[in-house]
Amino acid sequence: MEPRVMIILGSASDFAIAEKAIRKLEALKVPYDVRVASAHRTPEKVKRIVKESTEGGVEVFIAIAGLSAHLPGIIAANTHRPVIGVPVDVKFGGLDALFATVQMPGGVPVASVGVDRGDNAAILAAQIIGTHDETMKSEVSSMRAGFSSKIKKDEAGLVEKLDGNYYSRREFKAPDAETDDSKVEEPLEDQIDVAVISESYSEMEVVKKTTKLLDELNINYDSAVVSPIRHPEEFKSYMEQMKGSKLYIAVSGPSTHLEGAVVASSSKPVVGVPCSGIMNGLDSLLSMVNMPPGVPTATLGVNSGENAAMFAAEVLGLGNKAVESKLLKFKNKPSG
Repeated sequence: MEPRVMIILGSASDFAIAEKAIRKLEALKVPYDVRVASAHRTPEKVKRIVKESTEGGVEVFIAIAGLSAHLPGIIAANTHRPVIGVPVDVKFGGLDALFATVQMPGGVPVASVGVDRGDNAAILAAQIIGTHDETMKSEVSSMRAGFSSKIKKDEAGLVEKLDGNYYSRREFKAPDAETDDSKVEEPLEDQIDVAVISESYSEMEVVKKTTKLLDELNINYDSAVVSPIRHPEEFKSYMEQMKGSKLYIAVSGPSTHLEGAVVASSSKPVVGVPCSGIMNGLDSLLSMVNMPPGVPTATLGVNSGENAAMFAAEVLGLGNKAVESKLLKFKNKPSG
């Protein structure tokens, strides 16, 4: 059984975060390997692990590092496979590691999850593999289906503690059964690989960066401006139309409700691009990356539309040799 996910820790002291990822990978039945290698102390070891793992069939890398957190970037520089960064809280609440992980230069994307969220990194890795593996897609879908029963159990436990004189419980209709988007099949000629969604026209410059590179990489996509806050029914309708897509790119500014709504509507990978605004995108970035356990967003740097498209190509290239070939040629293009 060859590993499909390679977890690399910058330090053995980060193993508690790796354990969160390992538990989820075990539950989702994803073969994995774990290594310790430092971007600063053993850079050649990192490169050797990454290059040999890529050649050996590893599909996703998870890089766990704190402080300056250069490990995810070094990994991304040496592979065309998707890299997920997990910033670790060592100092400053992990913000130093988060910024180092997410703010990568163009052409070397790293998708970050929240600080210490090894569990979400593992789920995201499984979602990525699920874009071309039906069995893995089904495992992720089953995990998501378990959320409803857990919430129901948690609520029942809470109700037992409520004994106020004016507590009056109201019964609600059971929600309609949710459609499992992992089982939706679309005709190949009509299939959209990537759905690029933005919340308002103020984000259009970042959207254009994203779609321009998707065009260059010959990736099939759809683009729409639809707000789950202003127009919830329109958003719901659009997500229904896009159920055949393999992944989503959500481009959003302040409050970033969009990516949360997309994640809640699908078990496919969601790539988030925070946009600069009043706080130069810091509010968008922190809202987007800090998703709760079980529902990760592959968050990229502020305004990093090109890297969102590049990351999408890395994901799609796992199951599409034509995309992989185009991606390799593009990455080897001389600068300037």
